Amino acid sequence: MIDLYTWNTPNGRKVSIMLEESELPYEVHPVDIDKGEQFRPEFLAISPNNKIPAIVDRDGPAGMPYSLFESGAILMYLAEKTGKFMPAEMRARYDVIKWLMFQMGGIGPVFGQAHHFLRSAPEKIPYAIERFKKEVARLYGVMDRRLAEQEFLAGDYSIADIATYPWVARHERHQTRLEDFPKVKRWFDSIGARPAVQRGMDVPKVG
Repeated sequence: MIDLYTWNTPNGRKVSIMLEESELPYEVHPVDIDKGEQFRPEFLAISPNNKIPAIVDRDGPAGMPYSLFESGAILMYLAEKTGKFMPAEMRARYDVIKWLMFQMGGIGPVFGQAHHFLRSAPEKIPYAIERFKKEVARLYGVMDRRLAEQEFLAGDYSIADIATYPWVARHERHQTRLEDFPKVKRWFDSIGARPAVQRGMDVPKVG
């Protein structure tokens, strides 16, 4: 059994999608980041950086409970635990890892900053808005060129796609028309049709 500590953010949804796809049993523990619940001492003990998502695998390595934070690390752990969505062969494995890192180091931080300056900043800062909108478009271009070559980011459907999809799902927040990136739109629609993805995107149920 996996205990999942999460909220309805792209990073949180990566892990719930992976759990649904891999058919692992899990229990959801909502952490309302709007109320500051991520700063509670009991959550800090699991996630030292006070960020969701985090998991506790009750049947971790050597049969002992094991906690993880950082969404990319969690995806890699679950892929290794289940033998799903990350190949064992070295070249194919690192194809997945490099596109996962593309999401972790590019898509996530840049899209997140775009959301902040477009929607949440107390004042409009044209330089910041322009900078991040340009970088968002550049990253979509990278994806579109990659997806012109193959169906998914790293060949077969993998944790790289699982990590990236919830961020692209917020394309309206970073003011991007997926029609401008037709290969990304094809990929997005295909992944969004997967029942496990639909279930994972609905975790946690709030409101």
